[in-house]
Amino acid sequence: MHGGLNLHPELYKNGEYGKILISGGTDMRKIKKWIHSLRGRIIIYNLIMVITVALLGSIVTYKTALDRSKKVIKQSMSQRIEGVSDKFQVAYEEMMNIVLNCTGRKSMNLGSLDFTQQPSQRKQALMNNELMSDYCAISGYGSYISKLMMADKEGHFIQTGSDVGSTDDFEKLMETGWFEQELAKETGDYKVSVVKNPFFGGKGEKMIPIIRPLDNTGLMRKEGWVFLGISAKLFEDELARSDSGNTMIAVTGTGDLIAEVKTEELKEKELSQITEMLLKKTENTGVIEEKTSSGQWFISYAKSPETGILTYEMMPVKEALNERVIIIRLAGVLFFVCLLLGMLLSVLSSKRIRKPIDLLTAQVKKIGGGDFSRNPQLETDDEIGEIGKGINHMSGKIEQLLKKNVEDEREKKNLEIKMLQAQINPHFLYNTLDSIRWIAVIQKNASIVKMVTALSSLLKNMAKGFNEKVTLREELNFLQDYIIIEKMRYMEMFDVEIHVEEESLYNARIVKLTLQPLVENAIFSGIEPMGENGIISIHVKALENTLCISVRDNGVGIPEEKIEKILKGKEKSKNDTMSGIGLPNVDQRIKLVYGEEYGLSIESKVGEYTEIQVRIPIEY
Repeated sequence: MHGGLNLHPELYKNGEYGKILISGGTDMRKIKKWIHSLRGRIIIYNLIMVITVALLGSIVTYKTALDRSKKVIKQSMSQRIEGVSDKFQVAYEEMMNIVLNCTGRKSMNLGSLDFTQQPSQRKQALMNNELMSDYCAISGYGSYISKLMMADKEGHFIQTGSDVGSTDDFEKLMETGWFEQELAKETGDYKVSVVKNPFFGGKGEKMIPIIRPLDNTGLMRKEGWVFLGISAKLFEDELARSDSGNTMIAVTGTGDLIAEVKTEELKEKELSQITEMLLKKTENTGVIEEKTSSGQWFISYAKSPETGILTYEMMPVKEALNERVIIIRLAGVLFFVCLLLGMLLSVLSSKRIRKPIDLLTAQVKKIGGGDFSRNPQLETDDEIGEIGKGINHMSGKIEQLLKKNVEDEREKKNLEIKMLQAQINPHFLYNTLDSIRWIAVIQKNASIVKMVTALSSLLKNMAKGFNEKVTLREELNFLQDYIIIEKMRYMEMFDVEIHVEEESLYNARIVKLTLQPLVENAIFSGIEPMGENGIISIHVKALENTLCISVRDNGVGIPEEKIEKILKGKEKSKNDTMSGIGLPNVDQRIKLVYGEEYGLSIESKVGEYTEIQVRIPIEY
């Protein structure tokens, strides 16, 4: 027993067990080496890519085919249900025409409806009755006319239809609760109702009634009406004739059931909810997917604007998508074909790529060892050959490129180095100290303490470096020290107003020494040349994720042609500025730290104002 395995003693005796372990270990190392080799990785990566593409292609094929199948099913259901709805509309219009012909037909003597009167009148009543029968006979839907009755208000009537007639049919019709409501409808009102058949021949069956008053104009006319009852069997037969094998239902505009086929799978409550939902839809036709407790359904519906009849068909999604098995098989075949082709191409391409890559590897090792000689074998006509040409070119120019790289990096960081090397301008320091001296000699007051404190604070902050980020509150405090010195120096020649729209913006971070050069520019280039007292306004606000700071003065302004020169550093600054940091330097520092989309912008009008706006991203 060794390591949980039963091994034959002869294996130990002959040393075969050790050979097996060594052989197994060697095979594992070979496999690992192959996996980590370029060829192995190319094959693996190609297989991953092929499998991914094949999988995506199979999924897309499956999804496309499935969507196409759904679309075809929906189109078929829509055409079928619209066809059935159109047949209902045609049938109802034909029945309505029969009623209107009876109410206004000039060939009928509407005064003769009584068989008990004189022989001539009985003859006319028989003729009227035969004419009504002819109307039913020539109609394509005559067999579905349960009852066609013409009556006057005295109770005299004639009738025909598929239901057996009775002498008390008039009284039975009068006893219904819907007669007066149907009689009150306008001639153009086609909205239907469904009622129970009140007559003996069709007792308990459903019918759709149409009642219109007789046309009373002319001689020998009596007040009365024509009644036509359409058997609900018409709708049931039309639904059955569609031969869809699906659930199909017809209801009135108020939701009353007219006819239905194959509704066994659905509960009455579900049908009621679906009917109510479809009646509320503003579109007259459509196909939707709806989920019920019985499952997922395709529902195609059509509503008649004239009659209000809603007809809809329901098909279970699971039955409609039986073709999924075929689609899945097709997607599977596509997947495995792509996989096999991918494996074959991976092996072939790896062999083709391996040789030039081995040459490239050897050349790179030579360059790493200090040998920059060219290898013409690398310069083939394909993409790898282009790499070989590049390596050969690189081997000859590597020293120059390294030097250029160092120089580019040095240039890129030039602004930062300049800022670190910048120191307080001697002229500024001399003028400040001179102002302190005169304050001490002439005024003999505490102002000297204020100015020295401000200068000390300035020196301390500037000694900490230029490119560190501080909060807006710290930057404004630093700016206040500078303003104190300049206001004393210029004998309160200007005032500074600071407005921060939101308290939280005081905690926003900003590169130190951003605002001081802007205020310095406002003093020296705006207020001082004007020779009058001026105002410098600093406004801070947030626009989306951008911190906007504007520094505006009411000084002499800047001509438009000089604005671009100022930002490009072509305008010389005065010698007695505090730090020697001009507007171009501030703009370039911001772009270096935050990106090219941020920085300074200048707007000015000569003789009125100059406004410099700083835009940086908000950081807290």
